[in-house]
Amino acid sequence: MPACPHAHKVVITRRLLGLDKVISLGTTGIFRDPKGWVFTEDEGEKDPVLGIHYLKEIYDRDCPDGDYKERPTVPVIADTVTGKGVNNDHFWIPIYFDTAWKPFHKAGAPDLYPEAFREEINELNHFIFERINNGVYDVGFARSQEAYEKAYHRFFEALDILEKRLEDRRFLLGDYITDSDIRLYPTLVRFDAVYFQVFHANKKKLIDYKNLWAYARELYQISEIKESTYFDIYKRHYQLSPHLKPLWGNIYSIKAKGPDVSVWEEPVDRGHLSAYPEEKFKKEQSGY
Repeated sequence: MPACPHAHKVVITRRLLGLDKVISLGTTGIFRDPKGWVFTEDEGEKDPVLGIHYLKEIYDRDCPDGDYKERPTVPVIADTVTGKGVNNDHFWIPIYFDTAWKPFHKAGAPDLYPEAFREEINELNHFIFERINNGVYDVGFARSQEAYEKAYHRFFEALDILEKRLEDRRFLLGDYITDSDIRLYPTLVRFDAVYFQVFHANKKKLIDYKNLWAYARELYQISEIKESTYFDIYKRHYQLSPHLKPLWGNIYSIKAKGPDVSVWEEPVDRGHLSAYPEEKFKKEQSGY
């Protein structure tokens, strides 16, 4: 589902490592019905590889009674032979792509999970997941004023921490893009377009953060990342989905005209923060 931030980091990692040559990508539509996500965008409304209409069918195949009772989620890796799901742990799938799938990486693939930095990356990943990726959802789905304000302050405090960190670092771990940057990007790229308005996370916009804004644009302007960034889809999903419209009272199903996303193309000059200004990635097997 192209609007899902958790799936987005998996899609980006797959593409950067060249795993798109060995792992096909099935994409559901952006609205779910009572049975969950549906492959509405494919011919005949069926995934062309697995031949299924509902994502739930992957989960059903692992159930003794053939009826999965919980909500099917994306992303999920499926075995194309059995049609069964083998992994839906979105937090760890990018790491598995970086490590277990290394024999299938393209030549010159970036080292997104360098051994010398894994402890720091793991710690930062948990911070990003809890305080940023899930943190903005804690704001948007708060069910009391107290819960909303607590989540609101906690989320923007985390953004301030990362804004400070990027004062003297081109990327979160320094000179090169790592797994941590890929995890932060999906929340940043959705922020001004949807979270600021729909989730009432409205203390500041991303464009109000000098370092985070330039950093996010630099990531966006990498072709393998830009190609899976869909601003209009984000707006349609978050603003028009039946389960999300009530969050901001969109009873007439109106999709906001703005913001102007052409600003994401503005030039970025953060190379001076790196010892290797011409390089954004460190290639595998060449040392970090």
